[in-house]
Amino acid sequence: MKAVFIAYNMALTERVDYLLERMGIRGYTQWTSISGCGSETGDPRKGTHTWPEVNNAILTIVPDEKVADILNYVQKMDEINKDVGIRAFVWDVVGGY
Repeated sequence: MKAVFIAYNMALTERVDYLLERMGIRGYTQWTSISGCGSETGDPRKGTHTWPEVNNAILTIVPDEKVADILNYVQKMDEINKDVGIRAFVWDVVGGY
């Protein structure tokens, strides 16, 4: 099993929801209206007058075989409009009940 964390500009919410539905991913935790800044080229997203946009994030635990498809979809979304911003991070998960 893998944990997949996806952080994205709130403008991509419908597309990320579609990704989860298309992949048959029902279990996830979502955080909305979070602030942050991309490490290389991203503008701050702080929900302030100066930086009005905000991000959302999703954490889901999926079988290993779904990870490549998720990452490919996220990469394609990012390539469409790099200024909006989306990133995915993956790590191993051990245990659970």
